[in-house]
Amino acid sequence: MESAGSSSPHTSATLTLPPTARLLSCRVLDTVHRPIRQAAFEVTDPIGRRIVSGETDPFGGFTAAVPEGEYRLSVTAEGYTPFHGVTLVGDPAQPGTGEIILDAVEPPILPQPGHWELDPTHSSIAFTARHIGLARINGRFNTFAGAVRIADRMEDSSMHVIIDAASIDTGVRLRDDHLRSGDFLDAVRHPTVEFYSERFIHRTGSRWAVAGALTLHGVSRSVTLDTQYLGLGTGMEGEVRAACRATAELHREDFTLNWQSMLAHGIAAIGSSVDVTLDVQIVHKA
Repeated sequence: MESAGSSSPHTSATLTLPPTARLLSCRVLDTVHRPIRQAAFEVTDPIGRRIVSGETDPFGGFTAAVPEGEYRLSVTAEGYTPFHGVTLVGDPAQPGTGEIILDAVEPPILPQPGHWELDPTHSSIAFTARHIGLARINGRFNTFAGAVRIADRMEDSSMHVIIDAASIDTGVRLRDDHLRSGDFLDAVRHPTVEFYSERFIHRTGSRWAVAGALTLHGVSRSVTLDTQYLGLGTGMEGEVRAACRATAELHREDFTLNWQSMLAHGIAAIGSSVDVTLDVQIVHKA
């Protein structure tokens, strides 16, 4: 391999493989042969055990050293039809490098402009945290409301969600009472958790970023929801509905949630980060 200071535009490298290893090499392209970067690939053996996985490079390629044999290859990318196939690694009849062509998928139709309301009976706001750095604790908020204004240009839309802090529910009454106390949410002084956004940013396909301000425990911080838009549907009464799933990672220190009584005894009762997941349906209001 040439040294790092070489001025040559082409760098050659020699990779020594173990005697039983073979190279599986592919490029992932769209229908006009442009590389698809950061496509997720997974190689499994015939009984479904994962051998190797990762993402394609900026040129749409990936290479893996695997034992000779038969494998199943899956490739997925946002906005494209997934690929699933079988390949024989080490077979002289098969080329060493293959091309996988992914067909583009039309993104779902966006909601029509106007006012939409969040439907709490078909939505959920859940979270996951670690207890003393070990077991995961799953919880949710049972009471919340929200509205979304869809603009003519989706990027100009806005949303506002209000959560009743006292409605936190982890399934253990003693723990929930502590979460409502001044050590954590302080629900008496700060009865609501609120999220407001005026920035809808299209990433790719059905993926959006919804950037806004989250106010929790009396402190506001910028938070971006990684959002997958799931499309439109019709409810039991003929009403038009739209659905999405959004995730975010919150850091309790950002909201001055330091579990004062626990930390005084040297116990980190909850991990520094909390994963939040929102499964939301909104209903169009005439």
